[in-house]
Amino acid sequence: MGSLQLQDFAAGWVGGAASVLVGHPLDTIKTRLQAGQGYGNTLNCVLTVYRNESVAGFFKGMSFPLASIAVYSSVVFGVFSNTQRLLSQLRHGEPSRTPVLADVALASVVAGFISVGIGTPVDLVKIRLQMQTQPYVKANIGLKPTVPGFPVYRGPIHCFRTVLQKEGIAGIYRGVGAMLLRDVPGYCLYFIPYTFLCGWITPDGCISPNPSSIWLAGGVAGAISWGTATPMDVVKSRLQADGVYLNKYKGTLDCILQSYQNEGLKVFFRGITVNAVRGFPMSSAMFLGYELSLKAMKRDQTETNP
Repeated sequence: MGSLQLQDFAAGWVGGAASVLVGHPLDTIKTRLQAGQGYGNTLNCVLTVYRNESVAGFFKGMSFPLASIAVYSSVVFGVFSNTQRLLSQLRHGEPSRTPVLADVALASVVAGFISVGIGTPVDLVKIRLQMQTQPYVKANIGLKPTVPGFPVYRGPIHCFRTVLQKEGIAGIYRGVGAMLLRDVPGYCLYFIPYTFLCGWITPDGCISPNPSSIWLAGGVAGAISWGTATPMDVVKSRLQADGVYLNKYKGTLDCILQSYQNEGLKVFFRGITVNAVRGFPMSSAMFLGYELSLKAMKRDQTETNP
């Protein structure tokens, strides 16, 4: 069982890297729509970013998530899979038994809590870099550091170090409350639909799902999870983008109230289309990377130890 635990973590790393490569451009658009000003709708945001920053604008801040989200996904999938097996062992005496709904839900909640501890600093750095609409120029950085859009960070490490120095650990974990409210229910609506949809569309007699089943189930699960998580994702994005130039929000509740008072209920659904559309290919890539690499590792282990 120990070997399988390591395989789950390794396969999660592969899935995480695949999802970042596929989804980062749409993630940039989503962040600009939620936390930026003057972009209007999704299409206008895409055209504005391309016109002002070219293709590179869609990949701003990707290096840090590519390195860190792979590790983050490794932990999430490893924790989820091992918690699920532990619950099956305790409930049925068999770790490999098909999980029931309660086991999948509880494993999802555990994975959600663990993910927030790792993911909050990653998201903060990514969002701070995505909200910089101009390149960092060292000679001009001291001129107008409080003007929105003016570059403050020259890269992910500089961003992390600057936030830590100026705002402390609390700054690194800014938006953690909103992220908990997004990710704990979000992972339930991620792993539960995937687990049962994948089982439903996999033909009887198959030991494991085929790639098309994984692709479809993963995509649908991602669209559901990200679509329903949008309101708290808006709050999280605003809290984490806040503080670069001004400190507008005092906390999660203050951000919700200010956003509602200034822009109405519709603000909490800003970027929902991008979230749902982006959720499908990202999650398809995530689950395909996870399941196929896990299958390959198990096959290699079987061949090595017949």
